[in-house]
Amino acid sequence: MDIFVSAVLGELATRSMSLFIDRYSKKQARTVEVNLESILLRAQVIIDEAEGRHITNQAMLRQLSKLRDAMYQGYYVLDTFRYRAIKENKAEDHQVLNHSWNLSKFSYAKHLCLSSSSSSNSTETSQGLQAEDVLNSLRTMVLDFHESIMFLTTYPRLHRQPYNMHLLLEKCMFGRQMEMELVINFLLHTQPCINSLDRFDVLPIVGPGRSGKSTLVAHVCNDERVRDHFSQIAFFGNSNFRDEDIAILTDGCPIRHKQNKKLLIVFEVDGELSVDLWQCLCSLSKRLTASGSKIIITSRSDKITKLGTRQALILKPLPHEAYWYFFKVITFGSTNPEMHPRLAYLAMEIAKMLNGSLLAAHVISRLLGGNFNMNYWCKVLEFMRRSVAKHISMYGEHPCDLVDENKPTYMAMLGENSGEDLFISDTCSPQEEIPEITIQDVVYGGVKPDGIFKILAWKSQIPPYHCYIYTCEIRKSQARVFKRKRSLNNKCVSCG
Repeated sequence: MDIFVSAVLGELATRSMSLFIDRYSKKQARTVEVNLESILLRAQVIIDEAEGRHITNQAMLRQLSKLRDAMYQGYYVLDTFRYRAIKENKAEDHQVLNHSWNLSKFSYAKHLCLSSSSSSNSTETSQGLQAEDVLNSLRTMVLDFHESIMFLTTYPRLHRQPYNMHLLLEKCMFGRQMEMELVINFLLHTQPCINSLDRFDVLPIVGPGRSGKSTLVAHVCNDERVRDHFSQIAFFGNSNFRDEDIAILTDGCPIRHKQNKKLLIVFEVDGELSVDLWQCLCSLSKRLTASGSKIIITSRSDKITKLGTRQALILKPLPHEAYWYFFKVITFGSTNPEMHPRLAYLAMEIAKMLNGSLLAAHVISRLLGGNFNMNYWCKVLEFMRRSVAKHISMYGEHPCDLVDENKPTYMAMLGENSGEDLFISDTCSPQEEIPEITIQDVVYGGVKPDGIFKILAWKSQIPPYHCYIYTCEIRKSQARVFKRKRSLNNKCVSCG
């Protein structure tokens, strides 16, 4: 009896201590969450003010870039912190698929019970420490930037219409503000060239497929400062430049630039730039253009870096934290995600499935934004998890990576027993007629055109206004084909 009473008292003491620690950690976590949200608002004010001005100081641009990255990380950690209870209760997802989700007192109490395990406490402790680290880092950066604010206000304002944030992100170059100013600074400031090109300064821009190289250059060339600086701006692919194009460029200069004749040539290289073509361009351009002309070369291959007279600009994929910020804003639009924490959690899980693809972000955000239904979002999430896992197991690569690299790709189609895949063979020219059928219609809407057809993946709302059009065909699921071949092989072996 004494042993039983001692065991009961020990268990009660342990539970009381766990409850006390849990309540203390909850209170401390709430304090960190409130402080992090407050410092993020201050960082957002500084960045919004900076993005509305023409900033030319390179040191300030680098400082703003670091603050912006820290802000994205802060929002990511804050959202992860807020949705941790939903993630811990994901085992009960099937019970709530047909009901609206509310943060009732009962749900919160149930979460306290579930989080009493050691694994949950360990996760919360880790997230709490990460949130505190981000909070301290952001607070230091905001305080350090305080002295630079007075210099920030001396730069002229950009003339643009006030958009809501979700509209602004649809109409601007997200996450590339510093890169834009670096390219503009290269174009507007003439420095002595150090190679045989003499009159030309060359800037290579390198990045993976769909990383925004063409969009970055289009934004730069649309800047008033750049357009006023050059007599003419010409765009070429590496396969459509001819000798007579130089004469056309030089003869077409506006009268007000006859004394200047500075030329900006942009090369968008699909593969590798031909040596003969490059030498031809250099020899003709040196004879026919004035000093101060510029060349920008964009390519996926880093081999073009050796052609530059300036250090190459490397466009890296967006950090996961920045990608989530972008995806959340364009998905929810004018709707406040805090009013729909369950949907926000599902959106975060869906964003992880997209592997950082900007094109996929636009496609899926349009799909989700048109149907704010929890059951539908859960269905999309589970479908994406299955299709991505299947594609990686069969082909060893993420489907978004293959699409971005313009490689043939199989994509699963949403349906109970579809048994069919969408085969994407290539990306069509944007000059072609825009099809009425979209990728959402085929993959998620059940539309099944016959034969080989074209679909619109996405139409960009910003320069150069690319239309991403795919040539497609609906085929039998590759998984089923492989399974059938395997069964036939096994049958032949057994027969033998």
